[in-house]
Amino acid sequence: MSEPLAPVTSASSDSSAASGINRGRLARTALRTVQVLLALFYGIASALPKLIAHPSAVESFDRIGWGSAGMYAIGALELAGAVALLVPVLQSVAAMALSALMVGAFIVQLTVFDGQYAVTPLILIVPLVLIAWARRGHNADLLRLLRRARRQA
Repeated sequence: MSEPLAPVTSASSDSSAASGINRGRLARTALRTVQVLLALFYGIASALPKLIAHPSAVESFDRIGWGSAGMYAIGALELAGAVALLVPVLQSVAAMALSALMVGAFIVQLTVFDGQYAVTPLILIVPLVLIAWARRGHNADLLRLLRRARRQA
């Protein structure tokens, strides 16, 4: 006698779905790690020396011709961007704003400092653009919050 046929299931499809979930979780974790590292870099290594008027920052901004006002303004923008990289609704906007700041840093490096460290802002733009793209869904949330706040005002 023949045995009844059991439904055919693919073990590989089950494992590929599970690996897809794991890859997604891994990608989100990696992206979050990059965001935290960039926030630490912008907050501590980049903004802090400007905000405490470290001699190297003062010298650089004097050479640019922006003085202490420019130094403090850029330091404040970097610190705000660092904090915003960690706030879910602001992540994409922060990454875009910091990317724009890095375009300016690249231009300054080329024109004032003869391109000595011009590659640094370009390197930083790569993960920032990735964050801005990957977290772009939060932009709609931010717009909704702004519209709601505007209606209440």
